[in-house]
Amino acid sequence: MGAEAIIIGAGPAGLSAALWCADLGIEALVLERRPEIGGQLLWIHNAVKNHLGSTAQNGRELRDRFAAQLATFATPILLNSAVAKADLTAGRIWLESGAQHEARFIIIATGLRRKRLNIPGEREFEGRGVAISATRDLDSFSGKRVCIIGGGDGAVENALMLAEVGARVTLVHRRAELRARRQFIERLHQKPNIELITEAVALRILGEQTVKGLEIERRGVRLTLPTDAVLIRIGFAPNTELFREQLELDAQGYVRVNRELETTIENVFAIGDISNPSAPTISGAIGDGATVAKVIAERMRHQT
Repeated sequence: MGAEAIIIGAGPAGLSAALWCADLGIEALVLERRPEIGGQLLWIHNAVKNHLGSTAQNGRELRDRFAAQLATFATPILLNSAVAKADLTAGRIWLESGAQHEARFIIIATGLRRKRLNIPGEREFEGRGVAISATRDLDSFSGKRVCIIGGGDGAVENALMLAEVGARVTLVHRRAELRARRQFIERLHQKPNIELITEAVALRILGEQTVKGLEIERRGVRLTLPTDAVLIRIGFAPNTELFREQLELDAQGYVRVNRELETTIENVFAIGDISNPSAPTISGAIGDGATVAKVIAERMRHQT
């Protein structure tokens, strides 16, 4: 199957690119590896208040609005379509299913994933005390002991929310200073049910049927913290492994792009969080989708 543009990823950036491609008359195909569209919107369980022109109770509600708008166009979105390999210079994409797709323009919008600690017990207790967010089932943590690993906005914000519902929170951070915004840190120090342990590294998550403890090392001393749950909030990593040998990436693995969001390969673009490590936002991703579609439309106009 051929198309003028292939969009890899159906998060906010990819959906915005699809919408703008349809509006500008560009024949596009969207490939999404998951069984539903939305990307990181599906991870947002708290209210979305800072996307200009639209608020939502959570990311899924905002995703549903995007989907309803896209439904008015005929752009095909192939779900469960994970990319196995790509020849970006030739504009060829192979899926894990064996299907092959080609296009003049490739738009990479594969987004981010949450980083893992890769310590014993992390995967074993996933869903049985190990989680990445407290916001989805906040009230279920009331009265429980919770260890949160991380020191950025996400970690501290989760600690504050858990403290509000009566959890006993221990925030474990590997550095001496937290990286979260100042107003979050100020609120943190006002909560008597939040304990802060800095310069500590998580070693192992302990338990039987569910999580029972977290083993850490602090300044050369090993300690075991009794806990009912462990939340891992240590940041994000870009989903760029498939393209590592073909595109220029920065030290953290984000794709380097120019002002037109073009990569080091002509007519191959990277949009959204994978090329914007400094300010990954819903609004920024949507803007990238519009920009890249406009660039492609202009190039097609000059190439015909």
